[in-house]
Amino acid sequence: MIGKRRRGRMLLMVLVIAGGVAVPLAVTAGTASAPEAERPAEAAAAPMTRTEKKVTAPASRPYGVDVSHHDKGFDWSQKKLSFGIVKATEGVEHKDSTFDRNWAEIQENGLVRGAYHYGRPGNDPVREADHYLKTVTSAGLRSGDLLVLDLETTDGRSKSEVNDWAKRWLERVQQKTGVKPLFYSSWSFAKEYGKGLGLYPLWVAHYGKARGRVAAPTPWKQWAIHQYASTDHDHNVSRLSADGLRQLGYDPSARSSG
Repeated sequence: MIGKRRRGRMLLMVLVIAGGVAVPLAVTAGTASAPEAERPAEAAAAPMTRTEKKVTAPASRPYGVDVSHHDKGFDWSQKKLSFGIVKATEGVEHKDSTFDRNWAEIQENGLVRGAYHYGRPGNDPVREADHYLKTVTSAGLRSGDLLVLDLETTDGRSKSEVNDWAKRWLERVQQKTGVKPLFYSSWSFAKEYGKGLGLYPLWVAHYGKARGRVAAPTPWKQWAIHQYASTDHDHNVSRLSADGLRQLGYDPSARSSG
């Protein structure tokens, strides 16, 4: 997402994984940038249409991709895929134009699926969280679906303000769903702005390390997903099995405030 979600800013994505619950970055005003090797998913390439791209999976760890409207026509029937995470929303009103199609096709192909929200710290975090939840709920939220916060821009806010914004967004989603969302960002952005977020599952973007070979940034002790490349689309591996990922996801029986 660092590459794709860029849309003119750096992407720091927080995955919200219910049940437990994103290239290159262009430097723009109000946006913190990460080294090329660490950039998140959407921040990378300029908008372009990609169709029927083939993927290559690693020999062992579960492999997955994350896409948005920059990846129109992505083929979810590819046999090497174990999971797929798609952009659902951004800010307080925007909904990704390809979300409904991607969301349905991931389900149809039996993959672990997740939806991410591209956070904008210049807005009210509660309004953004509610917009995200309304969108994914309307599309059909199933057991095991991952909820994610993609955070990679500061919108000109201070470190403490960005950190507080992330906490409030994550807490709101957890309050409403009963599960901890995943948090997505570049390695350096997560380390700089992630104070106190170590209890939320981490999806980290770092392109300077071999897939699955990156250490988690402080305050996390381990990552759940590593985004290691962004050729054609964003490539990811998980240290968890497919079932392990689902356990981080939405659980209809989890307690929430409604």
